[in-house]
Amino acid sequence: MAHFFTALFFFPCTERMGIMRFLHTSDWHLGRIFHGLHLLEDQMAVLGELMSIIREEKIDALFIAGDIYDRSVPPTEAVRALDEILVQLILGEKIPTVIIAGNHDNPDRLNFGRALFASENLFITGPASAKPKPVILSDKTGPIYVAPLPYCEPLTATELSGDKKTTHEAALSWQIAGILSEIPQKSRKIALSHTFVTGAQVTPDSERPLAAGGSSSVALSLYDAFHYTALGHLHAQQRLSDRAFYCGSLMKYSFSEVSQKKGVIIVDMDAAGNVTTTPLVLTPPHELSVLKGRFEDLLTHPRLEERENYLKIVLTDSTPVLDPKSRLEAVYPHILQLGYEGLSKEKKEDPARQRKNLTEVELFEHFFETIQKRSMDDREQSLLAEVLDETRREGRNA
Repeated sequence: MAHFFTALFFFPCTERMGIMRFLHTSDWHLGRIFHGLHLLEDQMAVLGELMSIIREEKIDALFIAGDIYDRSVPPTEAVRALDEILVQLILGEKIPTVIIAGNHDNPDRLNFGRALFASENLFITGPASAKPKPVILSDKTGPIYVAPLPYCEPLTATELSGDKKTTHEAALSWQIAGILSEIPQKSRKIALSHTFVTGAQVTPDSERPLAAGGSSSVALSLYDAFHYTALGHLHAQQRLSDRAFYCGSLMKYSFSEVSQKKGVIIVDMDAAGNVTTTPLVLTPPHELSVLKGRFEDLLTHPRLEERENYLKIVLTDSTPVLDPKSRLEAVYPHILQLGYEGLSKEKKEDPARQRKNLTEVELFEHFFETIQKRSMDDREQSLLAEVLDETRREGRNA
């Protein structure tokens, strides 16, 4: 059943002369496992920084544009972490919060308790609906209509609408048309959407593909009716227009994201719907870095500024080094990945010699490379880590 949710919350906008201030965030991926490392502790530290921003910048409402969790069945610890953050937001800071499901989330699980939570100004939209309703946030100058547009497969849109939708653009166009019919035409409007906009910057190995070929992308012009579009899905923060932004992921979740700055976007909206945006950087406990060089140079001339970072090390030695990872860990304790650049197969060390010192992840990486004739990408690494983690859990509970 669809519900018409209204936030009975009037923002104290006098200090900013009637400006309403929102915080745009997305792609938290709570429960992420990165090269065998559980990132939840780091994620909670960054979310603590986000809470500080909410207090210090006097944020009026929070928008989370999908991918709260990293997978459809999140680990218990991730669910507890989200509960902790929402308690701080809703009960502690009294911040109205609007959440939509992304392609990593299970929309029905995320939807649990939505009608009850709405009474406390927590507005969750999990699955797409044939009768979508906006969230209404009000200040002294009037209402702002927020259009929650959760991730929606073309097949889902086809089933709900009764008309065949073969692309994500067709599905989104149907979603937007439905919710705009519930919003007064001249009102202030914000879209909250989790999708891939045509022409946006994609980070290799970071975002799970939405569909094969070009059918996953949508035109930016679909959002023309909105004064601001808060986008999620792509991990690089980017401006698509003066009124449409990807805020990017909460943290760096791939070594291909090393050069990116992660953060959130403050959005100020005036009574006419004009917006100004301010990006803010979030700083995790451990940065991601890629170190490249000869083994001896990295060992004897350590780059101490990289010591606490999560590292990918690329060795440029022309011959294999015996047990390089464990030896380098004396200097760099957080090595997550190590490999060689341009080392021919015939020069690689005898696998049997190294196998006894390899972890489960490294053993499978070697097996994968032997069969597939290529290295695993970060998405495949993450999936492997999830499988191994679940296997260990089952073993402990047996």
